[in-house]
Amino acid sequence: MNPHPHPDNAITAQKLEKTYAGQANLPPKHALKGIDLDVPRGSIFGLLGPNGAGKSTFINILAGLVVKTSGRAEIWGFDIEKNPRQARASIGVVPQELTLDPFFTPAESMELHAGLYGVPKKDRRTMEILAATKLTDKAYVYARSLSGGMRRRLLVAKSMVHRPPILILDEPTAGVDIELRQQLWDYIRELNARGVTIVLTTHYLEEAQALCDRIAIIDRGTLIICDETVNLLNLIDRKTLLIRPSEPLDKVPPLLQEYDALVVENGDLQIIYNPSQTKLADLLAKINAANITIIDLETSGNKLENVFMKLT
Repeated sequence: MNPHPHPDNAITAQKLEKTYAGQANLPPKHALKGIDLDVPRGSIFGLLGPNGAGKSTFINILAGLVVKTSGRAEIWGFDIEKNPRQARASIGVVPQELTLDPFFTPAESMELHAGLYGVPKKDRRTMEILAATKLTDKAYVYARSLSGGMRRRLLVAKSMVHRPPILILDEPTAGVDIELRQQLWDYIRELNARGVTIVLTTHYLEEAQALCDRIAIIDRGTLIICDETVNLLNLIDRKTLLIRPSEPLDKVPPLLQEYDALVVENGDLQIIYNPSQTKLADLLAKINAANITIIDLETSGNKLENVFMKLT
């Protein structure tokens, strides 16, 4: 599919609003509050937020399942209101729910899905996609016999039948084991290397930290922040240094009491410091001056979970 206007963005939202009408005695719900968001082409983009933040509403508007209240959105340069068919054809959406017909085989589901998108039979890649998602040996068994992880992979496969340039994954690894999660991560990276733009929502923050180039955080319908992952991690300027001395310590040496330091299990020394203010080399020199012989050390940096909790 040829790109349209915005050459740099796969998805663009401007002042996007959604208000659901109230029911019974409940007031209207303002689910999205003027979202301005750009998803760069070719990126792996993380969309994070607590439950009820508005992530699913945003995705459903792009997918054509929810009608926006106001604002505008473009997918691959196509306005979702003026060019709905082209916009929807530009994305593949992998829902969080495992929605499959139990009496269809994966191959049949793929063929049916391709037909719904108008893909000619000669252009269909059913077996190629099933092979890429490690489902070749299950191509002709009923979907009801597939494990949860296999069903998750089949949803990813179905979303790719029309070769969309953008793939939206809504909690793709929810409820799958560690091995399958790693396989899905590898496949996401492979798709991205081929030029597919990936939008990922997840509750596994380590997943977003490992995969995403850029992350947006939504809370209560408002865009809190959108930046490169590395910049978000730098928002919390803290690192932990764990020292194992040759002789276990029973208290923090006077030379190190100016730092956030404490003696932990086995007489090890833990120091929490701010890299922007304290260089690790200077800290190690201070430890040496305190006559501590280091036999092992470990440093740990920022985690996306800390940024997320701070912002939301």
